[in-house]
Amino acid sequence: MKKLPIGRQSFEDLRKNDCDCLYVDKTEIIDKIISDGKIYFLSRPRRFGKSLLLITIEAIFKGKKELFDELYIYNKWDWTQQYPVIKI
Repeated sequence: MKKLPIGRQSFEDLRKNDCDCLYVDKTEIIDKIISDGKIYFLSRPRRFGKSLLLITIEAIFKGKKELFDELYIYNKWDWTQQYPVIKI
């Protein structure tokens, strides 16, 4: 049985094989959000994965294809294209 990733906010750590933590694939939703082109406001209670969601989107825009093996977006995204990510 896989462990819950309590307190982990690093997408890269969760996707590496040595973590052995549960990860729910939200890349289908992320793909729809990116393709839609609308503005979204992420309003969720504390510890509901807002930071992890944004870090996942950052990894997609930076083209880190190896982290998305076996996930929905792996074959749907152009991994040769990278986009700048600005953190405020």
